[in-house]
Amino acid sequence: MMKKHISIIGVPMDLGQSRRGVDMGPSAMRYAGVIERLEKLNYEIHDKGDIEIGRPGKNEVDSEGNLKYLEAVTKASEELAAAVDHVVEAGSFPLILGGDHSIAIGTLAGVSRHYQNLGVIWYDAHGDLNTAETSPSGNIHGMPLAVSLGLGHPALTAIANYSPKVKPENIVIIGARSLDDGEKELIREKGIRVYTMHEIDRLGMTKVMEETVAYLKDKTDGVHLSLDLDGLDPSDAPGVGTPVIGGISYRESHLAMEILEESKIITSAEFVEVNPILDERNKTASVAVALMGSLLGEKLL
Repeated sequence: MMKKHISIIGVPMDLGQSRRGVDMGPSAMRYAGVIERLEKLNYEIHDKGDIEIGRPGKNEVDSEGNLKYLEAVTKASEELAAAVDHVVEAGSFPLILGGDHSIAIGTLAGVSRHYQNLGVIWYDAHGDLNTAETSPSGNIHGMPLAVSLGLGHPALTAIANYSPKVKPENIVIIGARSLDDGEKELIREKGIRVYTMHEIDRLGMTKVMEETVAYLKDKTDGVHLSLDLDGLDPSDAPGVGTPVIGGISYRESHLAMEILEESKIITSAEFVEVNPILDERNKTASVAVALMGSLLGEKLL
C-alpha cells in the first residue's frame, strides 16, 4: 500500500500568553514519540523542524491595540502560513505542534487558501474569540479564532494577505466551559455552533461528534482540527497554561478522534498548549500523541 505523507511543523511559540514553558511543547511531543507512532500507521513522516520565534523585549505591548508581543506573533504567523501553504500544495497532511494557541492564526492562513469553504473544529475549553477590545488580558492566544473570522488587529487579520480565513457557519467549538462576555456575544451574533460541556454531558460525545460531522461534511471541502489540550480535563492533561476543571475526559477525546478518522473529513490538524514545565512526567504530551494516533487511524484491533 502506498504510504500517505504527513508533514510535521513545530511552532515553539510562548508569546501569545503569559505562562512560560509552552514553547517546549513541540519538543515534548516529539520526545513522546509522535514520529514513531505515526510511522507505524504506514505514514511517511516529514519533520520540517520548527518555525523560528523572535525574542522581543520583556512585556512588549502594542501601544494602540494593547496586544502583547504583536510584532513577534505577526512575524511568526506569516512564516507558519507560508510553511503550511507549501505543505498543502505538495499534497501532504499538515500536522502542527504548538506552542500556544496563537499559532492557529498562521496555520489557518496557510490552510484556508486551498479551500473554498474550510471547516474548523475548535476542541478547546475556550472560544478564543476575543479582540483587543474584549480581551481581559491582551494575550493573543485568546484571539486566533476571531482573527481567522477577520476580526481584530489588521496586522493579524491580514496574515497571508487575505481575510477572512473561515466563515462563522463553518466553525464548531467543542468542549467550551470558559467564555468571556465578549465571546458569548460574538457567538450569538455570528451563530457559531458550540457544544459546551453541558451538551457533551447531556448528549454524549458520540452524538456531539456525529452532529459535528453531519453539520460540516456537506458544506465544507476540507476541515481543520485545532485541538487545545486544555479542552481535556486537567486530571488527564495537567500540563497546560490555562486549565479549567470539568473538561472532556481522555476516553471521550479518543472516541472523538476515532469518529473524526472514520468520517474522513479532517484535512489538517494542530495540537497546542502543551507546557512541559507544568506537566507531570510528560503526561500531557503523551496524551496529545495518543490522540494524534487515534485521529490518524490507530486502532486497538
